Amino acid sequence: MNRYINKIVYHCTASQAKADLDVNDVRRMHLKRGWSDIGYHVLIKRDGTIQLGRPFSKVGAHVRGHNNTSIGVVWVGGIDSSGKPEDNRTEKQKESLKIVYDFFNRMYPEAIQCGHRDLSPDKDGDGVVEKHEWLKACPCFDVSELK
Repeated sequence: MNRYINKIVYHCTASQAKADLDVNDVRRMHLKRGWSDIGYHVLIKRDGTIQLGRPFSKVGAHVRGHNNTSIGVVWVGGIDSSGKPEDNRTEKQKESLKIVYDFFNRMYPEAIQCGHRDLSPDKDGDGVVEKHEWLKACPCFDVSELK
């Protein structure tokens, strides 16, 4: 692969736990938006199945301003029945996220692994993106817990 990667960015699909989406479902949604392919490189289904989306060699469409040098990972879920952010990952998804995290840690040891929310602007300029500064809650959990 010829792309320089400095970030692995984790997302949720912002779907309810009952939505059993797969990579083809998300690809169809993204194609309807006029995108060339699914925006993410890796998708983790509710049953923990790890699916490949956009090829790693291709720039993703998952976080504005960071796509050129990142890989996007998404897990299916992330909102409750009223549409509010919720960490509703299954145990199998948690296991698969750890596998993916470890894989990318070996493949790109210098890359930062973070959540989409962690790339929000530091509005108060203190050098830390805090909860009150998040543009969105995605991925609805702290990626550092995967270490």
